[in-house]
Amino acid sequence: MGFFTPWFLAGAALVGLPVWLHLLKKHRTTPLPFSSLMFFEQRTQSSIKHRRLRYLVLFALRATLLLLIALAFAHPYIRRTVLPLKHAGEVTVIAIDNSLSMREGNRLPEAKQMAKSLVGSLRPGERAEVMAFGQRVQVLSEVTDDHAPLNAAIDSIEPTDARTSFGELTRTLRSIRQSLQLPLDVHLYSDMQQSGMPPNFNDLRLGVGLRLDPHPLAAKTTPNYTVENVVALRRVYDNKKTRVLATVAGYGNTKTTRNVSLVLNGRVVESKPVEVPESGRATVEFVSLDVPYGRNKGEVRIDSGDSLPADDTFYFSVERADPRPLLFVHEAGNTAAQLYFTDALEASGQSAFAIDAATPEQTANLNPAKYAFVVLSDVGELPGGFENALRNYVRGGGSVLVALGHNAMARMKVPVSDDKVEAAAYAAREGDQFQSVAWLDPSHPSIQNNSRWDDVKFYQAIRIAPGNARVVARLTDGTPLLLDQKSGDGHILVFASTLDNVANDFPLHPSFVPFVERTARYLGRLDSGPSSVLVGSFEELRDSKEAGSAVDVLDPRGDRVFSLAEATRAQNIQFTEAGFYDIRRPNGRNELVAVNADRHESDLTPAPPETLTLWQNTANRTVSEAGGTASSEQKPVSLWWYVMLVVLVLALAESLLGNRHLSVDKEAA
Repeated sequence: MGFFTPWFLAGAALVGLPVWLHLLKKHRTTPLPFSSLMFFEQRTQSSIKHRRLRYLVLFALRATLLLLIALAFAHPYIRRTVLPLKHAGEVTVIAIDNSLSMREGNRLPEAKQMAKSLVGSLRPGERAEVMAFGQRVQVLSEVTDDHAPLNAAIDSIEPTDARTSFGELTRTLRSIRQSLQLPLDVHLYSDMQQSGMPPNFNDLRLGVGLRLDPHPLAAKTTPNYTVENVVALRRVYDNKKTRVLATVAGYGNTKTTRNVSLVLNGRVVESKPVEVPESGRATVEFVSLDVPYGRNKGEVRIDSGDSLPADDTFYFSVERADPRPLLFVHEAGNTAAQLYFTDALEASGQSAFAIDAATPEQTANLNPAKYAFVVLSDVGELPGGFENALRNYVRGGGSVLVALGHNAMARMKVPVSDDKVEAAAYAAREGDQFQSVAWLDPSHPSIQNNSRWDDVKFYQAIRIAPGNARVVARLTDGTPLLLDQKSGDGHILVFASTLDNVANDFPLHPSFVPFVERTARYLGRLDSGPSSVLVGSFEELRDSKEAGSAVDVLDPRGDRVFSLAEATRAQNIQFTEAGFYDIRRPNGRNELVAVNADRHESDLTPAPPETLTLWQNTANRTVSEAGGTASSEQKPVSLWWYVMLVVLVLALAESLLGNRHLSVDKEAA
């Protein structure tokens, strides 16, 4: 409570007036004549009796009346939260968080119950709509004043494995506000995870016509354990034991020990205890995974015993297959390039390819379609039938790596692509006449994370016109060193030097091994993705050649994701829940995709109240400037009228009581 003009409280000193009237007023009587006082004894009469308070109720009324008058002129007030009146047409938006963290305890049922209570409090004619949000927003009802569909929409909300995104929610609310052209009163029911806040706070700006009323369901951090990550190979091509590395994290926990299990196809392979530090991480290594042929479902589990068991399992897929054949064509007298290329693949740990070497003469009866990709290492003339077969192979989706040397100068054109050779650049090994790499395209699959080519010396390079090809690397004199040309559905990757150590010293540098590995994966269409993906990610289902063919997808529950009509049209799929998706393509490229929830949801730390206040204030400031609605806030509410009403009642009571006691002198009567 406060006072706008506190100096008026000095008027409370007037309360002494009724004290004087009641306590200090002299006793008076009517004198009576008497003949003689000689027979009376002289005594002193006490005045205490006359100083007693008379009419205590009347005194209390007068004192209280004066105090209240002084209080009224001091203009008292109290602060309280004042909710603005709803504007005409304002829509109440009920937004309920159904992300993974809302599975903790009974958070989601509690949120749904609170939302239904809000629906019940809506007055006749007040309209509302219901939406659920996680990583994306789902509008579950129309804008209506009928409580039945609103409650049905709330009941239909189910928990998901998605991650909370308050930024996505805010963008959707702004879009709805613009489309409806009506103010929105948003009631947000969520655990208000700190991890759900966007990195840029401007993404939370509400804008004009939006008012936010958050209803937090968690006041403090709840301890939680989770399998945060698993590192495992997506595919293996030998019978060696496979290594699996798992990370276990604890949030808001004390130091404790948890049991971690490695599971393959529902069978526990190995279990180990791990000590998880306070609010920290611990790693567990398994080296005994023997992967059988085919596609396999792997899991790493913990016995956490916390209130959020949905993040206690991490899924990964691993496939065992035979190495794919690779054709390496070289001249009979030049085997050094094949040796360097083979050693680079083995050094990278990549056993996905088995190299078949052949000379140009031996390729006459070979079918390139049975190979993952083909390498032409500085070859001269190729048999006409084989070269035509290579062109058809590339147009049908195959890939060829062409390394150019002195034999390319002899035929004056690039094999398969038939691009014209313009010139050759030579430099002596002595002195500083060599060429080096001046520019690389880091976005190309052959170059990614491998930009240390500047110390490689090139003594010979073949200059060709790039045409429509993508230039991936250039030498210091501007000669294109690596070109990627698309032909039909396939690729022709041209390296304007050799793969041995004659025209350059590239094979002697550490950058040669990752170049060969990434090029082999790129041209061989070898899926080098991780063993699992996150909920919300997408997967391409078909390419241009497979248009119209059906793709069958089974979700983690074993149900078909697409109808028959959708299976022939869908280009991609978004994974919406954790588990294994079985994708069966018409070309036989079947795939088992492991999907996990984003482990940011495992950190149950709520956002501080200051952050929520700042979020609300983005509507306060912006809407106020536009003259629209305002958020709820603490405002002073004056008590002057209430005090004056009490003064009026007391004044009437004092007047009636005073007239009753003082209008007639009863003693005189």
